Amino acid sequence: MDLKKPSARGGDDKQQIVGDEHSRRNKLSEEDKVRSPICCMMGHIDTGKTKLLDYITGNVQEGEAGGTTQKMGATYLSARNILEKTMELKSDTKLKVPRPLFIDTPGYEFYTNLRSRGLGLCDFAILVVDIMHGLEPQTIECLNLLRMKNTEFIIALNKVDRLYGWRICENAPILEAMKQQTKDVINEFNMRLNEIINQFKEQGLNSELYYKNKEMGETFSIVPTCAISGEGIPDLLLLLVQLTQKTMVEKLITYVDKVQQCTVLEVKVMEGYGTTIDVVLVNGELHEGGQIVVCGLQGPIVTTIRALLTPHPIKELHVNGNHVHHEVIKAAECINIIAKDLEHVIVGTALHVVGPDDDIEAIKELVMEDVNSVLSRIDKSGEGVYIQASTLGSLEALLEFLKSPAVKLPVGGIGIGPVQKKDVMKAGVMLERKKEFATILALDVEVTTEARELADEMEVKIFCSDIMYHLFDQYQAYICG
Repeated sequence: MDLKKPSARGGDDKQQIVGDEHSRRNKLSEEDKVRSPICCMMGHIDTGKTKLLDYITGNVQEGEAGGTTQKMGATYLSARNILEKTMELKSDTKLKVPRPLFIDTPGYEFYTNLRSRGLGLCDFAILVVDIMHGLEPQTIECLNLLRMKNTEFIIALNKVDRLYGWRICENAPILEAMKQQTKDVINEFNMRLNEIINQFKEQGLNSELYYKNKEMGETFSIVPTCAISGEGIPDLLLLLVQLTQKTMVEKLITYVDKVQQCTVLEVKVMEGYGTTIDVVLVNGELHEGGQIVVCGLQGPIVTTIRALLTPHPIKELHVNGNHVHHEVIKAAECINIIAKDLEHVIVGTALHVVGPDDDIEAIKELVMEDVNSVLSRIDKSGEGVYIQASTLGSLEALLEFLKSPAVKLPVGGIGIGPVQKKDVMKAGVMLERKKEFATILALDVEVTTEARELADEMEVKIFCSDIMYHLFDQYQAYICG
């Protein structure tokens, strides 16, 4: 597929593009040659990671607490979308790999484990830096993770529209946008760019504007962008395509005996299907009727896949809408799995397929490793507050936050999913030991009516918030009051 401006026929060309992509995907799947590349969005909180993804693929941040990502999400980018966004660059680059899949990760300080887990799913990354703030603590942490995992990445120097006097040039290539700016804007841009290049040098990294970068292997490319009006987005997408096709085609080749890798992103109720799970399949394949093992709140869950559904392109996996049914799905893919007994699956854990010669008991032990690791961090004395979160990653982050030197609040028990009566009873144990710990800090989860009534009766306090830091503020206010 040519990434260049369509001819005057317009609509006919776009139909052909979609058809070509569909044909190519089918051919590649039949030959089992290449899977979709997976890109991880990384950076400090509020650098605009998700808004950048919004502009590229459609709105995915709606519904996030405070406009801030607190869990991983997966979004596809179609070939047609790439063509439309890059046509102003008039490039003759051809798309030789399937459509890319984007994984969005949180920028909060204490979400290190979730960022690391997200990066572990990815082939390359976009490291988002706010041009007004430069390298921040989580930028450096992400940089270290990228180095540790030897992951290729591009630097998106975001929020160029914050430069005083910036003239909006919607979806313009960055060089075209720069031509429309005043001398003062250009001077400020160059000053801030040089400061950030020096900050990267202090971290032992060479970086340069992508169109000046003559040493792609040694120097990392910087693409100035605006997530609100789209300046630089065409450049970013084209560079992603070129990077993928130049350095990663061999890595993206998959084989039938490739080690299967699949992670649960969300548990949700779908009308007509009951409780389902959203997963991202990185390697291997899933079959309708296949047996799987997933991590559950009460232990491993063994179940059979009743249906495999995928969303349409430019649709995030957890957004409701029409789905496509499959008998077999090969990596990389966002998938909605329909099966029995999924109510207590823990988000953020691995899904394992049971093969004909596999030891199912060994697989059961394997799927529980992540949860057992988290359980080991609970205060051995049993004294502390009870914490509840929506996902394993959020639970890990909340544990890290409460253990940090600035907080130092002991945790006596944990739970994942909605707060229920049993959770209140566990928290209530503290009433006779340390009443101030007879509390539940509930992060981004619902509290059942029965649990709320029992808590009132037992005088167990429940604090709820979608934002981690607010939970501790509520607890402090309660203790000080």
